[in-house]
Amino acid sequence: MALKAFWDRLRGRDPASPQSPAAEPEPTPPPPVVPLPPDPFSPPPYATTPAVPELPPVPPPVPEPPPRPAPPIARDERGAVEEALASTEPDVPPPAPIEPEPEPAPAEARGGWLARLKAGLSRSTARLTDALTTAFRKRRLDDEALEELEETLISADLGLPASRRIVDSFRRTRFGREVTEQEIKAALADQVAEILAPVATPLVIDRARAPHVVLVVGVNGTGKTTTIAKLGQQWRREGFRVMFAAGDTFRAAAVEQLQIWGERTGCPVVAPQKPGADAAGLAHDALARARAEGAEVLLIDTAGRLHNKAALMEELRKIIRVIRKLDASAPHSVLLTLDATTGQNALSQVRTFKEMVEVTGLAVTKLDGSAKGGVVVALAQEIGLPVHMVGVGERAEDLRPFTARDFARGLVGLD
Repeated sequence: MALKAFWDRLRGRDPASPQSPAAEPEPTPPPPVVPLPPDPFSPPPYATTPAVPELPPVPPPVPEPPPRPAPPIARDERGAVEEALASTEPDVPPPAPIEPEPEPAPAEARGGWLARLKAGLSRSTARLTDALTTAFRKRRLDDEALEELEETLISADLGLPASRRIVDSFRRTRFGREVTEQEIKAALADQVAEILAPVATPLVIDRARAPHVVLVVGVNGTGKTTTIAKLGQQWRREGFRVMFAAGDTFRAAAVEQLQIWGERTGCPVVAPQKPGADAAGLAHDALARARAEGAEVLLIDTAGRLHNKAALMEELRKIIRVIRKLDASAPHSVLLTLDATTGQNALSQVRTFKEMVEVTGLAVTKLDGSAKGGVVVALAQEIGLPVHMVGVGERAEDLRPFTARDFARGLVGLD
């Protein structure tokens, strides 16, 4: 009891008073809420977005009905419509009929052989005439003038012997006289034509020797295959039966090129079975076939070779030995093609080929791309082999028989 009374005192209750439940305190009302002034820096309150009501579903599109065809127009109405359209449209002339392009005129009508020769020799002519124009302007033909003339001719690739021959003739006939540039050109053309006249010999096909065998030789790039094609086309037009032999067996492109030309010109081609075949054996087979088929001309192509290579030159001799087993007189013509752009080097080529394979004539090609056409005069003066033909272009008619007067006048720029 004493302990209980002690606890009661600690808890603040009087032990003598009766225990009763403690009365609950009354709730204290909350303090009134005072509204605060708005903050100028605070963002404005967001407005509440009203809910969007759902839309009813869109009905599918109704397909359009197909267009109704227009009612047919009666005949009288059609005519009225056409008249109305015709009255509103501008008058447009009917298109002119397309006329076929005129065929190109023949080569002779476009200026003739002399004009093409002169055009082909223009670079050589300019080199020669420019020097003559500078040296001779109404002056006396004295020793100094003759010396300048000789230097001009040598620089134009006429060679020393031909140049001295021309100058000596001028010294005998015109020394001490006043001459003009035109007089010098005319006299020079006469002197050049006199040198060229003995070698201006066409290549004539002998039908009695059918087939007439023409062996075409030369160094690389002188135009042997192209010359064969041009000759074949020209002789075919003259009525000869021509056959080609693709003897350049080391170069497949040369064989293919000759086969293409054979198709164009109608000349059969004897070609090797494989690259690198024996050229002498091919020439033998071609001659046998030409005999069997009645060909009148057999043109034999050969591989290009340097004139200073003895082993390659010996192969040409072998070709000649082999075809002579069938015809002791073959080849009847050995044609050496010369590139005019080589200049004085052509002289050494001619001397070597002539010694090795008995060259009978020359074909001077590429005069249209050369400033060294005067080398033909040097060849005529120093070697004297017949110059059968000259070439001044890519067409068949640009390979023509060599004429001394035309070449001389073309070389000095005279018509």
